[in-house]
Amino acid sequence: MPDEATTLTDPDLPALYRRYLDCLNRRDLAGLGEFVDDDVRHNDRPLGLAGYRDMLERDFREIPDLRFDLRLLVCEPPCVASRLHFDCTPKGTFLGLPVDGRRVTFAENVFYRFRGWKIEEVWSVIDKAAIEAQL
Repeated sequence: MPDEATTLTDPDLPALYRRYLDCLNRRDLAGLGEFVDDDVRHNDRPLGLAGYRDMLERDFREIPDLRFDLRLLVCEPPCVASRLHFDCTPKGTFLGLPVDGRRVTFAENVFYRFRGWKIEEVWSVIDKAAIEAQL
């Protein structure tokens, strides 16, 4: 992998992002540091790599069948915009909604900014209204 000073190009960034999603879908949280910066921020909150990992561990506990299904990907280095699709069965309460093991489908629109070869910032919006309509 090129060093941090190397500029990502259009062909590099989609491939890197897809490898990141593959890492998540394998639940390889030990390998998360390959893709996520030590000082990552999520929705303007400083989480750091450990906090980001904790957030994902919680998501996997609360949604055992969680899988990130890429539906749309737009890249303009150093940024990525994606639309992810989810078809899953969250346990208990999800986003404040009493899902309680029912199957729901919804989308997430998420934007990433990369520094070098790692995600330094994430902005995420989940279509909560779609989940509410299914309940």
